[in-house]
Amino acid sequence: MVWLMKIVVLDGHVLNPGDLDWSALQALGSCEIHDRTPADQIVARATGADVVLTNKCPLSAETIAQLPGLKFIGVLATGYNVVDVAAAKTRGIAVSNVPIYGTKSVAQHVFALILEHTQHVGAHAAAVQAGRWSRNPDWCFWDSPLVELDGRVLGIVGYGRIGQAVSDLGRAFGMQVIVHSRSAKPGVEQVGLDELFQRSDVVSLHCPLTPETEGLVNAARLGLMKRTALLVNTGRGPLVVEADLAATLNAGLIGGAALDVLSTEPPKPDNPLPTAKNCLVTPHLAWATHAARSRLLNTVVANVRAFIDGSPQNVVN
Repeated sequence: MVWLMKIVVLDGHVLNPGDLDWSALQALGSCEIHDRTPADQIVARATGADVVLTNKCPLSAETIAQLPGLKFIGVLATGYNVVDVAAAKTRGIAVSNVPIYGTKSVAQHVFALILEHTQHVGAHAAAVQAGRWSRNPDWCFWDSPLVELDGRVLGIVGYGRIGQAVSDLGRAFGMQVIVHSRSAKPGVEQVGLDELFQRSDVVSLHCPLTPETEGLVNAARLGLMKRTALLVNTGRGPLVVEADLAATLNAGLIGGAALDVLSTEPPKPDNPLPTAKNCLVTPHLAWATHAARSRLLNTVVANVRAFIDGSPQNVVN
């Protein structure tokens, strides 16, 4: 170790609410770990730090300018839009992220959402708990149509690691997979975006959020979908125009939506989607299995160690 590092974690609670171990990071230097940091305390807590680790606490150009000793920023996630990477680069500050950790967990959650929509497991289990099966005149009952996935069309928008993992699971269920991707992908049927929305029984979003993809799911594109189709979004909330999706759902023009991300998180009380018809919303937890968070923390530690050793890894600027 070149010098005694001061490491500050600004918002570590979501990564490690207490079921993981910080000791490997603490072994790298003097370590201050905060569960959460209000915006007006970021500079005070980060002052004097060589290394700052952040998940959602923003490190703007103005903030970075007030931290003259800062040498390395580690993002506790894949997305790094919370950091002004250009300002960091101007200062010679390396910024690293964690590019791979939750692929299998997110893909698993995609199918948890799909299966909840097709089987309504939660609702039927609640009905049994409420005594409806005991009072039922027949030996079984169901409140909603039960849908078999075999032979249905799964449309995947974005075919990176997570999109490919979702594709593998879809094929295991017997689904026909079609893909819209920016680059050619061997061994898969690639189609235009509008064709994908027209043909798919399930549309699953896995593309990055860019100026080109923001709002790609809008009223016009939703109007192309089958009336029985399901939209799944575990990517980024702003891929969807939320008012358009809510209106489409409430009018019964598609079969449903299952979302793990929203444009603002936590959602504002007036967000129309949590109360929209046939809309299932989970609180951005697809990434958060114990296994995935363990991989994430291990990579964060490896990123800091690599920086100390003079060979930063996973550098995004």
